[in-house]
Amino acid sequence: MPKKAKKSLVRKAILPVAGYGTRLLPATKAQPKEMLSVVDKPAIQYLVEEAVEAGIEEIIFVTGRGKHSIEDHFDHSFELEYNLVEKNKHHLLEEVRKISTLAKFTYVRQPMPLGDGHAIVCASHIVGDEPVLVMFGDSLYDYKKNNSPAKQLIEVYEKYQDAVVGLSPLDWEEVVKFGVIDGTEVGKGIYEIKKFIEKPKQGEAPTNLVAVGKYIVTPEVLEILKNMEQGKSGEIRLADAFDVMLSRNRPLYGYKIKGDWLDTGDKFNFLKATIVLALKHPEVKDKIRDYLKNLKI
Repeated sequence: MPKKAKKSLVRKAILPVAGYGTRLLPATKAQPKEMLSVVDKPAIQYLVEEAVEAGIEEIIFVTGRGKHSIEDHFDHSFELEYNLVEKNKHHLLEEVRKISTLAKFTYVRQPMPLGDGHAIVCASHIVGDEPVLVMFGDSLYDYKKNNSPAKQLIEVYEKYQDAVVGLSPLDWEEVVKFGVIDGTEVGKGIYEIKKFIEKPKQGEAPTNLVAVGKYIVTPEVLEILKNMEQGKSGEIRLADAFDVMLSRNRPLYGYKIKGDWLDTGDKFNFLKATIVLALKHPEVKDKIRDYLKNLKI
């Protein structure tokens, strides 16, 4: 189990998991993309462990239709545990049991797919008047122990007390797929954001720093989202709330996360993330390294 950090100002995390995962079809036809296995555990468990390592006490899943397996995964499984006891597989029993004790888990439903900002609003009544970590299900990281991306973002929030956007540099030809920031560096890897551009056209991105799907959202941002009927895209988007913040001259910070971003949102990057994390897994790392070395292409 990840070691819990000292008491943090950010105690809760929202994980929106109501999306369809169409870029990973047909694998996601009958199971959530967040439950697809990366090496030996579902992608969503990596995010939960990352949050817990950062001191998060409560995980709020925003779910939709067909997401019951996520609830089942983080719940007790009496039948499985009993079977493992009977077969004397105590090492596996420990692995299974610890999943349900990682944090307090809460589930809310997003009745209609009205945007990522709307998903966050669906959980706002549980968050209350406090900052919250928001992490989307296709943004894993390879990072040094005890320095999770979530922890890094929380530390930036605790310094500035304003909303924080997790950032990563990306190849220029790829930035058109993401939200891109323009801003001024005010500390090592810390940017005061002046502009937030969602999916800029080729050649129009002011920087190659893109949002990676990890945020610290403040009560002020939540209030903007609650009062938003729809944004530029016709949905309620977090990026639109950030535009409102900037139009009011309210501070918005970005932080270039230390570690390697493993975007699992499409087939190639999902396979890449699996290979990267397999090369660090104690059970298979040597075999997978030898296999890749001897692979004839």
